[in-house]
Amino acid sequence: MSHPVEISFIPAENEGLAARDGRIAILVQEGGRLPAGLPRPTREAVVRALASDAWKAVKPGKALELSFPAGMAAEALQLVALPRKTDAVTARRAGGAIGARLGKAGVTVLSQDHPRAAEVALGLALRAYDFSAYKSQKDGDETSVRGKVSFMHRDPEALASAASDGAALAEGVFFTRDLVNEPANVLTTSDFADRLLAMRELGLDVEVLDEDELARLGLRALLAVGQGSESPSKVVVMRWNGGGDEAPLALIGKGVVFDTGGISIKPAAGMEEMTMDMGGAGVVAGVMRTLALRRAKANVVGLVGLVENMPDGRAQRPGDIVKSMKGDTIEVINTDAEGRLVLADVLWYAQERFKPVAMVDLATLTGAIIIALGHDKAGVFSNDDAFAGKLLAAAEAEGEGAWRMPLAPAYDKLIDSRLADIKNTGGRPAGSVTAAQFLQRFVREGTPWIHLDIAGVALPPSGGDLAPKGASGWGVATLDRLIRDGFEAR
Repeated sequence: MSHPVEISFIPAENEGLAARDGRIAILVQEGGRLPAGLPRPTREAVVRALASDAWKAVKPGKALELSFPAGMAAEALQLVALPRKTDAVTARRAGGAIGARLGKAGVTVLSQDHPRAAEVALGLALRAYDFSAYKSQKDGDETSVRGKVSFMHRDPEALASAASDGAALAEGVFFTRDLVNEPANVLTTSDFADRLLAMRELGLDVEVLDEDELARLGLRALLAVGQGSESPSKVVVMRWNGGGDEAPLALIGKGVVFDTGGISIKPAAGMEEMTMDMGGAGVVAGVMRTLALRRAKANVVGLVGLVENMPDGRAQRPGDIVKSMKGDTIEVINTDAEGRLVLADVLWYAQERFKPVAMVDLATLTGAIIIALGHDKAGVFSNDDAFAGKLLAAAEAEGEGAWRMPLAPAYDKLIDSRLADIKNTGGRPAGSVTAAQFLQRFVREGTPWIHLDIAGVALPPSGGDLAPKGASGWGVATLDRLIRDGFEAR
């Protein structure tokens, strides 16, 4: 798997800066206060740059670059605008500006005594992510190699301590991004389960339920989705017990490792991106990894339903009726509305077995949420205003876009079935809402629940401040913050 770039924290030096190679990044605070150890020619060039119109146009968290600074061995000097009084999101953006330009020569960050330096380090690590496992390299070609990173700080030990939780978060985000970026011929349901089983070494309790066990338990809606695939359907349960005897928070993820749409097959154009239809399960896995690495004082159970939706002689058909673990019958109108069938059974299983204090499910569930919100925000549906408010606050604190969407009984008539208790799609109108209404049927009354439709944010069409183009890892930071603020023992 991919790991964040190596970052060391060292004392600030007034001597030796001129000889440091690679890149140099300076966190420029109010008044343009500069490190004392810059050579005179460099300092004069920096002072001139800071007085320029170009610098005046640089917003907090962004940077201006000087190539081959006079008097220094470095190949570039990056001036990063970061006021002393700033928020975590802006500080991470500043780190992202540094990480985006990180090459094999590495970088020295002159953070001086900036109070947000730990957030800068996290942003740098997140933006420097590079998934190049399948790109062939010629002998001696190290273009994808990331150099080492050094933070020069007045109190490096304190900074290293402050950055430790961020390092755990970066590992979780990278794990999620890797899972979403993997091709489906590699990340089969079995390979996915094996990667989660490997997290036992971190202290997670991990178990895999196979098809025989799922059939015995009655998860027939989930099994129906995968019956046309050669990859066996599975449910993986990950438990982190760091909070005593309290009931756990349950995180549930849709893990469709590839989605052809089944018999209701998707158009060919863009189908290659359906390797990301396990994005919800990927986020749950990344959160569980983060919790284990930072030894969170919380009880959390992560459950992921792993299936592949393929057209085959054994695949389910439009018009089939399946029975869920809850006992409700579901008329399958469209086999491409499969994720809600997976989640329905896993939601019910989570409640039956773990009696969670609250539940959050995540899924790349509907194209309709992209029409509604684009690629900037995930859709948030909830039966509990207070719980939804806490998640939205966590998302804002972490700089991850989220927007509350409606739930209302009026939408239920769109998914009434003539033949069964419910049908799996209500058509195009309010498509993301009717999907959420469907899921709500499998949430017990009195259980706080949030459904996150992440179809637009899991694999956005372009890169951002904290991620290159590809899988974003959206949701790992938000859920880690939600757990930190609301579910950890004090």
